[in-house]
Amino acid sequence: MAQLWGGRFVGDTDELVYRFNASITFDKKLFEQDIEGSIAHVVMLEKQGILSCEEKDAIVKGLVGIRKDVQEGRLAITDQYEDIHSFVEAVLTERIGEAGKKLHTGRSRNDQVALDMKLYIRHKVVETGEHLEALLKTILSIMEDHLATYMPGFTHLQKAQPTTLAHHMGAYFEMFKRDVLRLWDIYKRMNYCPLGSGAFAGTTYPLDRSYTASLMGFEGPTLNSMDSVADRDYVIEFLSALSTVMMHLSRFSEEIIIWNSNEYQFVEIDDGFSTGSSIMPQKKNPDIAELVRGKTGRVYGALVSVLTTMKGLPLAYNKDMQEDKEVTFDAVETVGNCLALFEGMLRTMRFNARAMEESAMKGFTNATDAADYLVNKGVPFRDAHGMIGRLVLYCLDKKCGIDALTLEELKAISPVFEEDIFEAVGLKACVEKRLTTGAPGSEAMKEAIKINREFLANIWIKGCDDLEMAKGRGTRGEGK
Repeated sequence: MAQLWGGRFVGDTDELVYRFNASITFDKKLFEQDIEGSIAHVVMLEKQGILSCEEKDAIVKGLVGIRKDVQEGRLAITDQYEDIHSFVEAVLTERIGEAGKKLHTGRSRNDQVALDMKLYIRHKVVETGEHLEALLKTILSIMEDHLATYMPGFTHLQKAQPTTLAHHMGAYFEMFKRDVLRLWDIYKRMNYCPLGSGAFAGTTYPLDRSYTASLMGFEGPTLNSMDSVADRDYVIEFLSALSTVMMHLSRFSEEIIIWNSNEYQFVEIDDGFSTGSSIMPQKKNPDIAELVRGKTGRVYGALVSVLTTMKGLPLAYNKDMQEDKEVTFDAVETVGNCLALFEGMLRTMRFNARAMEESAMKGFTNATDAADYLVNKGVPFRDAHGMIGRLVLYCLDKKCGIDALTLEELKAISPVFEEDIFEAVGLKACVEKRLTTGAPGSEAMKEAIKINREFLANIWIKGCDDLEMAKGRGTRGEGK
């Protein structure tokens, strides 16, 4: 059992206690971040005269070699080590000798793991943003292609007013755009380096924390060493943002599932993103959409888990905080997979414009426009509302739409109806008359598409001041 402590103890740790305490089975995912932080740390130690140039060179070379060997499968991270930190230090010392024992000078596992998690979360924030960017591009492409694809809009899952597929997709563009903006906000707020905080009270070594922070692309060092090691707000914020992403994906999935049903037939999901039934040969199921909807609760669970872990912890570091990793790793992987699969499903999906338009022509989606017609003829809105309500009852009895009535039938409800009513309640007119910002009319939609295209063109320029670091290029120092 390789561990970084023991001088205080005379007896061996119970095997069950050791296994319960160890984190190597899951924090090995942080090995690249651990090595990146270690390289920056020893470069700073040499700059400050704490390590010699020869020691620094040996350590950096050893760390780069460990990283390469793990990446290429020549070195396995095994559970004989307590955690990823002890693995790296033990292998380094084994390879380069006494200089390896100086790697930990001026730091604690408390600030080390805080740094590793920040580097990991920072990278995953950007990676999630890239997944969202791909999804937004697909949605925008659908919007551009379907400005005149008419469909019913719904409230309470009942047909309400006519709209277009472009307008409907634009609603989801806004949702996922807000998700990107949340990620930008998280990135900028978390981008301060905890390394050098020690266990919680800093260190007596003359560390240059600003220099270390700059090597890894941070805005600067954190300003309170106690908070630095006890902070997991950035994990919670990221999990909250991921939960919101999944909520949006789940809502979208629910609609696709409905649209894919035999009753609607608005969409056909590509065979590559569908499955069949083991017993019913006719079935083509929207399993990807259903799984995305189902996995939303899994991500919510990660957020609640970390919030619950942190809610009663006194300052500073407590072992409870080890519980932030497994659920976070799982949530990040889940959201990444869901975004990638959902984007592929949406990109290959076929939209049945005819079925959408026929559906929009049923269910009295033009009733509001009929009421507006009367208002424009001088009828008070509340009276117009009642007249159209009676007209709908009449149509329900005749099993027809408003536009199928004769002018005489319409005049029986209100004498102000004229021949132009039929144009006024036509599907295209109902949509095109709506030209206010955010409405489904084609001119309003073209303006929205223009703004959204500009957003995508600047998606990273505005979000992260240092794109090279945001994209995960790593330490601005040696060993790269």
